[in-house]
Amino acid sequence: MADGREAWLGIDLGTQSVRVLLVAADGTVLGRGSAPLGGHREGERHEQDPEEWWAGVCAASRQALGGVTGVRIGGLAVCGTSGTVLLTDPAGRPVSPGLMYDDGRAAREAARVRAAGVAVQDTWALPKAVWLMGEYGGDVAGAAAVGPRASPGAHRPHPHLRPARPSRFRLAHQPDVIVGRLVGVPRPADSSHALKTGYDLERDAWPYAAFAELGLPDGLFPDVVRPGTPLGEVGAEASEATGIPAGTRVVAGMTDGCAAQIASGALRPGSWNSVLGTTLVLKGVSTTPVHDPAGVVYNHRAPDGGWLPGGASGVGAGVLTASFAGADPAAMDERAAAYEPSGAVTYPLVSSGERFPFRAPDASALVLGQPRDDADLWAALLQGVAFTERLCLDYLHHLGAPLDGPLTFTGGGARSRYWNQLRADILGRPARVPVQTEPALGMAALAAHGTGAGGSLADVAERMVRVRTVLEPRPGRTALFAEPYARLIDELTARGWLPPPVAAHARTRLDRNTADS
Repeated sequence: MADGREAWLGIDLGTQSVRVLLVAADGTVLGRGSAPLGGHREGERHEQDPEEWWAGVCAASRQALGGVTGVRIGGLAVCGTSGTVLLTDPAGRPVSPGLMYDDGRAAREAARVRAAGVAVQDTWALPKAVWLMGEYGGDVAGAAAVGPRASPGAHRPHPHLRPARPSRFRLAHQPDVIVGRLVGVPRPADSSHALKTGYDLERDAWPYAAFAELGLPDGLFPDVVRPGTPLGEVGAEASEATGIPAGTRVVAGMTDGCAAQIASGALRPGSWNSVLGTTLVLKGVSTTPVHDPAGVVYNHRAPDGGWLPGGASGVGAGVLTASFAGADPAAMDERAAAYEPSGAVTYPLVSSGERFPFRAPDASALVLGQPRDDADLWAALLQGVAFTERLCLDYLHHLGAPLDGPLTFTGGGARSRYWNQLRADILGRPARVPVQTEPALGMAALAAHGTGAGGSLADVAERMVRVRTVLEPRPGRTALFAEPYARLIDELTARGWLPPPVAAHARTRLDRNTADS
């Protein structure tokens, strides 16, 4: 490739595919590629073969760069699914499958982790690390394979110091495997992916005392750097496999949710990005962490030192696929417009359990009332997702999070013009929809920022992100949906899922703009 126009590569390791974008500073996509990923699902089990990730990166990168001339690649960054981890040997070679973000086999281990003082959810990466060491490294409750447990009253190391307890294994996050292959040696993990592995972002430290209590060797865990930190350059062997020029700079990435947030341009304080895919994820920007005693909202650290609070719900567009296999979404949207509000109220969980806007492992999908026909049910599901989205914002308001900035819609659900307008109506606030919403775009922007391509990450992203449309809520529509929203709040409270103080706060805001302070 000739030294001419500069562009950056974003690599997104998704659930179903690897996607790669080559993006210029003004947001023009110069090349794109994708490669499918398989996996194994069975009950709570969800695994992928890490070698497939690398094969997918090689294929998708070659596709994205094929035929591109006169472009100099300034750098690249990689994002992956949050909470996906595996074990490797010290050289970075995988020795276990990748346990995916929603693998649920470590629920018992999660209870042990919480008892050790680390706030985690059942599917987070640290419980999976305990499970993996039990499967591949011996009994982590105190077996010699992973080092002795501290006896009661024994001295515990300061959490900022790494004691010399070696491990024959290393824990790796999904992008760590790819970065290691690109650079040629294992490199530090980014703090964004390390968050769900128990890394304390406020103290910039692993909780080594908790690891000792859990029987985990300190050498199991990688060094950690902030997103955007240079990690090395693409080596000759990786260049031959991927088509990425040798010497291309590699910078530390972020999780796919944070990558989507960067791709939305929602990086100024008070801004929020709502990612509606199979499930719903909200991520915002704050100058300080948003503390949540319930552990529902967690905070990523932005490359510039600010904070990215957010949470992931179990509701989303996946319920439409499950309920209406083979349906034409556009045709169903057109029919659903006649049911505002629907004759039924739903909480459309894709699978059992909820994490945001409340934590309820036993929560299940619900339908209140009887839909008149399939179009009414479709309408109820669309509205139920929007009600959940509103409840998420009401919960964030309850915690004191800043909500007064712009709201952006991304994800597969944002392809529906009708659903976007319905969501804006129910939320009572304007919403922006960008042209390009892929997490790979966010990683291209982070790569540009990390290699010094001018200004803050927000500046870089705003130059790359192009807004397709801005939706305004239709007059009177927010109030129209207040009654069914209140019914849902009452039902969630009656079932013991939604805490009464949160419900009471949401009721005070039934017909208000969710951006109001």
